[in-house]
Amino acid sequence: MIERYTLPEMGNLWTDEYKLKTWLQVEIAVCEAQAELGYIPSEAVEQIKAKANFDLKRVQEIEAEVRHDVIAFLTNVNEYVGDVGRYIHLGLTSSDVLDTALALQLVASTDLLLERIECLSQALRYQAQQHRNTVMVGRSHGIHAEPISFGFKLAGWLAEVCRNRERLVRLRESIAVGKISGAVGTYANIDPRVEAIACQNLGLQPDTASTQVISRDRHAEYSQILALLGASIERFAVEIRNLQRTDVLEVEEYFSKGQKGSSAMPHKRNPIRSERLTGLARILRGHAVAALENVALWHERDISHSSVERMILPDSSTITHFMLVEITDLVKNLLVYPENMARNMNLYGGVIFSQRVLLALVEKGLSREEAYSIVQSCAHQAWNKPGGNFYDLIVKDERVTAKLSTAEIEACFDPQYHLRHLEEVYQRLDI
Repeated sequence: MIERYTLPEMGNLWTDEYKLKTWLQVEIAVCEAQAELGYIPSEAVEQIKAKANFDLKRVQEIEAEVRHDVIAFLTNVNEYVGDVGRYIHLGLTSSDVLDTALALQLVASTDLLLERIECLSQALRYQAQQHRNTVMVGRSHGIHAEPISFGFKLAGWLAEVCRNRERLVRLRESIAVGKISGAVGTYANIDPRVEAIACQNLGLQPDTASTQVISRDRHAEYSQILALLGASIERFAVEIRNLQRTDVLEVEEYFSKGQKGSSAMPHKRNPIRSERLTGLARILRGHAVAALENVALWHERDISHSSVERMILPDSSTITHFMLVEITDLVKNLLVYPENMARNMNLYGGVIFSQRVLLALVEKGLSREEAYSIVQSCAHQAWNKPGGNFYDLIVKDERVTAKLSTAEIEACFDPQYHLRHLEEVYQRLDI
């Protein structure tokens, strides 16, 4: 991933240096398991642990000649450990190291994402508390519908983030899987107990039935869960973008001192961070498709997945981490304009309260069809008209006043009526 969207916490987990450290971690864990079962001398393992190291540039230099990254790595490690290096990689195939080490990287990445999603949850919870009674208009099809509160909108985001957290927790278990089972997964040259001990020491579970590789459905699941989390963040970002439109302007991204919105138009304050999040979510979805393509390998394994994963797994992890940090900061510092929310809600004289008037007329004995016709007529006369006022039309309509008193009509235009059950939602989310 380019530096622009790479934060150090996640970026450090996907460097070549860190990758080789996990390779060495796996090789040593296997040696320890081999020694525990009596297959290699314990003294040799102690020497390996004391001397084992690698030099990234040297590994790359060897790889340029041998054209095999794991052989290059092992060659370099043996340059450090000497004669006892013959006990390293006994009975293993390259994928034993690659896939098990990759699992360590994916677990570490998921742990970091879980930390960041908790920060987002806290930010949303705080803002939902602050705005639980900030009344605004709800919209369906992009058109004014009925009153909600901004806190209620944020509660919906929080609930979705909680679901994404649950998915990440399950995902961590799904990808915390290693394999030390040899060339085609049959344990022909390695004791299955070695796999069990090594994986346990690495914090992993042995794969149930590996081939030469861990089946790529696990990695596809990883990419899909991250893409789904990205889609949720995109939903929040698109909403912010819509609410920041000049003709709406109910919320706005924080605009820092000295920030510029346009090279041509000095007045511009653009929702650039939300737009950035929208674009990055598209990349995550594309990577999820590539991960699905990786599932169908030939027979016990081919290498077609390798080049893809070298890009999509680091990139998806890094992008998702960046997006979580970005949306958290955006939510924390979001500018909210209750006055504009109230202004927009009351466009055309409270036309959004049409259903309340409809139901009140039905309760007074009118048929639904007759009541609907009366209310729709008044609403459409007010809609998109200069000075259009639904309330005034209702209180002057004799068909309405014959059934409803002034107090009853005014009650229909009370936005608090629409919020009276929202406490139940807040309680579900402990807001």
